[in-house]
Amino acid sequence: MNDQILTSPIEYLKGVGPQRAEILKKELGIYNYSDLLNHYPFRYIDRTKFYKINEVNLDLPSIQILVRLKSFEVIGEKRTKRLIAQANDDTGEIELVWFQGISWVQKNLKLNHVYTIFGKATFFNGKTQMAHPELEIYNKNALNKGNLTLQPIYSSTEKLKQYSLDSKGIQKIITGLFDICIPQVQDQLPSYLLEKYKLFNRHQAIQHIHFPKDNNYLKKAQATLKFEELFNIQFRMLKAKMLRTQKFKGNIFNNVGDKFNYFYTNLLPFDLTNAQKKVIKEIRLDTQRGIQMNRLVQGDVGSGKTIVALMTMLLAIDNGYQTCLMAPTEILATQHYHSLKSLLRDDFVSIALLTGSTKKKERRVISENLESGHLLILIGTHALIEDPVKFKNLGFAVIDEQHRFGVEQRAKLWKKNIIPPHILVMTATPIPRTLAMTLYGDLDVSVIDELPAGRKPIETRHLFENQRLRMFGFMKQEIAKGRQVYIVYPLIQESAKLDLKNLMDGVDTMSREFPLPDYRISIVHGQLKPSEKEFEMQRFVRGETQIMVATTVIEVGVNVPNASVMIIENAERFGLSQLHQLRGRVGRGAEQSYCILMSGEKLSKDGRIRLETMVRSNDGFEIAEIDLQLRGPGNIEGKQQSGIMDLKLADLTTDQAILHEARLSVLEIFEKDPNLEMEEHQVLKTQNFNSVTGIMLNKIS
Repeated sequence: MNDQILTSPIEYLKGVGPQRAEILKKELGIYNYSDLLNHYPFRYIDRTKFYKINEVNLDLPSIQILVRLKSFEVIGEKRTKRLIAQANDDTGEIELVWFQGISWVQKNLKLNHVYTIFGKATFFNGKTQMAHPELEIYNKNALNKGNLTLQPIYSSTEKLKQYSLDSKGIQKIITGLFDICIPQVQDQLPSYLLEKYKLFNRHQAIQHIHFPKDNNYLKKAQATLKFEELFNIQFRMLKAKMLRTQKFKGNIFNNVGDKFNYFYTNLLPFDLTNAQKKVIKEIRLDTQRGIQMNRLVQGDVGSGKTIVALMTMLLAIDNGYQTCLMAPTEILATQHYHSLKSLLRDDFVSIALLTGSTKKKERRVISENLESGHLLILIGTHALIEDPVKFKNLGFAVIDEQHRFGVEQRAKLWKKNIIPPHILVMTATPIPRTLAMTLYGDLDVSVIDELPAGRKPIETRHLFENQRLRMFGFMKQEIAKGRQVYIVYPLIQESAKLDLKNLMDGVDTMSREFPLPDYRISIVHGQLKPSEKEFEMQRFVRGETQIMVATTVIEVGVNVPNASVMIIENAERFGLSQLHQLRGRVGRGAEQSYCILMSGEKLSKDGRIRLETMVRSNDGFEIAEIDLQLRGPGNIEGKQQSGIMDLKLADLTTDQAILHEARLSVLEIFEKDPNLEMEEHQVLKTQNFNSVTGIMLNKIS
């Protein structure tokens, strides 16, 4: 499109003006002509079908009827005032009622004229009735844009409606915009792709997404714009990946040296699974290519990602480089530190922990050892990316649960060395393939799809509130065997707005049911100071307490092999991925472990599906796919980053085939014409394909 027209401020459009422009900006984020043109209808009403009055039934949504107006009168006063009109067709009569805008409607009604009425029909006092119908005098020759076969319905808000910008008002200003902008619309995709996939050009697609002639035109317009959306995302991702491989060299790890070999031979506490070996081999190959590695490792809870990370860090150390591991919370960072320290034993490799709670004196020692090159592994939180933290030669960085870090935060790690370190991203949240292709399309992906030998699948049970005594009995049985129990609550304190179990009441209940001196309870929640959390966690780790009452602060980062029971209160209120993460806190030892999902009697359809899925399956990838279908891509674990998930039409749960074709098309273009020199690819050069990773590239360059 012509950029000048597209970027024209919305207040300059006829029918908008300064006041309406301000409310459009605040309510819908519409600042210019382009934003308005891309404000698509969210549904359509079929105005091609006319019903008869005797066909009305309560199951029908809004319907359209042709009637002749026979009479109308205003009855009642003030609050009870209403306008009632009688109309009929050849099958019966219908009563039309207005409670608002009475004077304006009455002034415009014309007796004995034929009207098209549209609305939700009901029955009242034995009569067919329609309240506040849309109506216009019927003219079968009217073909203007306001009398469509499929009427677009646009999202609006109460504030917008105060400025007459309901769906019809928005349709009206979009109609005015069409006359200015549609002649300027230019394609964003190569013409051969439009032909290959039988898509509209962009001019036609925009025309028929707003004002489709019929359902076939609408479907083709939707398919075109969905393909374009997904194509552009994949183009940005893969272009960024290509630029990175061209721009950023990578340190070469040629040696598999003493540290790696000694750990593998003497310190590794169990045999690696084939999946772990495969991922280590993939990383090994990446680090020999001379370009910066960016690899995502997906692995279900307990699949052994930490061992993979440690062994690849030892590979970096064998080649003369320092390493770091960044985690999103102090609990998780501390857990990684203790875990790696116990695996490495004594002073086999120097390792330190840096978080917001690290004292100044310790920070000074860490800084000195980092800059001298003596410190080889640094574990930490966001504290790692602070400016004062300087490495002598950082060659390998691991980011755990990376979706919790913003683009700028991750980019700061790249600046910690002249040649950016190799990046290994880990997540214990299984990501459906379609979502991974969209969120992490610029990363190489590895999957650890095997659990270590000896791990038993966790048994999951769903109990209702009236089975609470059974739950207490089961807890006592497990504690009597020497095991420990987690109980997770959705809230810390009672809420007036939410009828949910809360931690403070839970502590009281547990203290009565499990009294001293036979039982001891740890309490962990987000309002505790880091030192208090750590104290409570360590009491549980050492086995000094048998029960940990907590909020979801323990979702990641707690590893107590002796804990065999996870109880989740109000489990129906948690998302599937979060339930799966919480369940993964148990089952880390050789003993049989259990997850008990407590819920109220009344469950929504989605709530029931979530709990049934958890009881049936331990497969994180299957659970993630169902979660994607239930919750939509933008809500899964807060992954809506950098505008990547800001899809206007495409839906990753239903448009997987389109995404696959779009990605293949992009890959073919870069294989055939990486610099976009061919005539048919010139249209792609105008796109801002670096927008997703622009921050990252700018930070380094």
